[in-house]
Amino acid sequence: MLSRSILTALLTLTAPLALAQPPAPPPESPPVESPPAEQAPPVARDLTQAEIIAFNRAVTAFTAGQTAQQKGDNETAAAQYDAALPAIRTAVEADPANSDNVHFLANALYAAAAAHGALGQRDQVIPLYEEALPHWRRIVEAKPADATSRNILAGILIQIGNHRLADHDRAGADPYYAEALPLARKGVEEQPGDPAARNILLSALIGAGQTSTEEGMLEEALTMGKAMIADGSIDASNRPTLDAMSGTAG
Repeated sequence: MLSRSILTALLTLTAPLALAQPPAPPPESPPVESPPAEQAPPVARDLTQAEIIAFNRAVTAFTAGQTAQQKGDNETAAAQYDAALPAIRTAVEADPANSDNVHFLANALYAAAAAHGALGQRDQVIPLYEEALPHWRRIVEAKPADATSRNILAGILIQIGNHRLADHDRAGADPYYAEALPLARKGVEEQPGDPAARNILLSALIGAGQTSTEEGMLEEALTMGKAMIADGSIDASNRPTLDAMSGTAG
């Protein structure tokens, strides 16, 4: 059920006792600042009937997108994901605390980015990753032991970092690589023989080695990359960079 009842607790408040006014501070004293008010949590609302119908259609479209993507039909997949996203966004806006819908939106954005990327539509990929990023951060924060979600978050961070680096914005790229590195290292620590986890770490090291002031990362990437070339575990996106780094390109 997409809509949910919001139970409101009715509290009987008693008026506080009047307090004596404290003496005013001397003129030269700085004014006493009140602590900032805590941000109230967002108030959820029920979806309208029309929004529920739209959400159900979005579920159908997302499923069709997954089926098409698995068959290699990225054009259909991208169209289905694009059709699904508005209603999923509305559901999350209506109830930001609903973790199921947040996870659904994060997955839909990630899948849409993959489909558009496969079509070579890079102008659409990065905005989708940037929109998905806070949702994946929230998912990983809630379930830090979920290796799959950590790898997805690290991959998104690296992709955004790569985009900034391609625009010669090293300062803008560096925080993304810096955030991705510990996630990627943890993945390899937990699964040292997993090629996907190792390639994510390799990508993060290559990026951070070009933006960070910390020394040794490019050397670490080169050593790791050579070993992965030798055992055949390096992926097609990392291989050209490693060839160039090791002087074997062309």
